[in-house]
Amino acid sequence: MATHSSAWSNRLSRTIPRKPGDWVRLLFLFVIAVLTLMPLVWVVSTSLRQPIESFSVPPEWIPVDMDFSNYNEVFERIPFWSQMTNSFIITITVVAGQIVTASLAGYAFARLRFPGRNFLFWMVLATMMIPGQATIIPVFILISRGLGINDTLWALIIPSLSTAFGIFLLRQYFLQIPGDFEEAAMIDGANQWQIFRQIYFPLASPGLAILAVLTFNAKWNDYFTPLVFMNTKDRFPITLGIVDLKGYMATGSISVVLAGIVLSTIPVIIIYIFGQRYLIEGLMMGGIKG
Repeated sequence: MATHSSAWSNRLSRTIPRKPGDWVRLLFLFVIAVLTLMPLVWVVSTSLRQPIESFSVPPEWIPVDMDFSNYNEVFERIPFWSQMTNSFIITITVVAGQIVTASLAGYAFARLRFPGRNFLFWMVLATMMIPGQATIIPVFILISRGLGINDTLWALIIPSLSTAFGIFLLRQYFLQIPGDFEEAAMIDGANQWQIFRQIYFPLASPGLAILAVLTFNAKWNDYFTPLVFMNTKDRFPITLGIVDLKGYMATGSISVVLAGIVLSTIPVIIIYIFGQRYLIEGLMMGGIKG
């Protein structure tokens, strides 16, 4: 007990700033944190207010009479659960696909020797400079006329299974792993597939975690692509389904819209809470440095 108390005291003494400059930096970080969290707090607070109080000034940060009927309106107005299920299917499939394709391509660009490797890698990097809006028309023609999968979940999954960013990110992680592991494995008789699967893929887990969290966040919040490819309401992801709530804004109430946004944000927050440690560790390992 005394040992735990002493350890806690030592940890607390290291945490408390001792210099005036440290207090200034701590105050600056506190202000930034408040400004960052303020919009999220306002969204949650407004979703629990009476609709007539949606735009009250000054805003009531903690509503006295919390109105949970706004959340009931969300479930009654849109097929919430089916659209959330669609979002989960799309997002999880894309995350799994990107981990597979980016790890294989990243390993090939980092560890294998073949003609034109550098040229192909720079071509992949060049695609990062092209915005998605510029390529949406040829992609739409390919999806609708070539594959005939327009207005299906596959239309949102297939174009996102591989990205240049994911290949670049994992290539950098594979480059950081010492080549001694590969040489030792080859002396023991392992082939390239065994070296990748049993040695390099597990060692690149921080980069895989970063790719998984960033991909989940980007695909879950994607609005533009579903707007182009989807027509049937029951097949909408939740980002497109929330648009059906915009009719409440014409009545001067935004509480129902914000209630839908809060519900749709919960999975992203949960993923971040569980993945933040891996995300921070992966970024601190310098996986993005070239």
